[in-house]
Amino acid sequence: MRTVTHSDALSRFGYALADQTRAQILLRLRTGPGYPSDLAATIGVSRQILSNHLACLRGCGLVVAEPEGRRSRYELADPRIANALDDLLGLVLAVDPACCPAAGTEECC
Repeated sequence: MRTVTHSDALSRFGYALADQTRAQILLRLRTGPGYPSDLAATIGVSRQILSNHLACLRGCGLVVAEPEGRRSRYELADPRIANALDDLLGLVLAVDPACCPAAGTEECC
């Protein structure tokens, strides 16, 4: 069994947040569980695209699927993930947006 290091954990979290759809899923789930069809409609993506991103987030260990009859309900794998997202949002919103270029450019601080 491989030991997960701090950098491994942060890399997984960063990878999940690096994609806008995955970030939106995590932000939506921080307020409570959700169903794929509702998440897809709220975020504005197809159910297939959402399913692919949920599979990625499950693989990263950030979300879990809870079976409910014929449906699955998704939620954050650990409540501390919601706290981390809230803390990160507070920090990012406090940073001067002019310090980093727009997404898609090569330069960064």
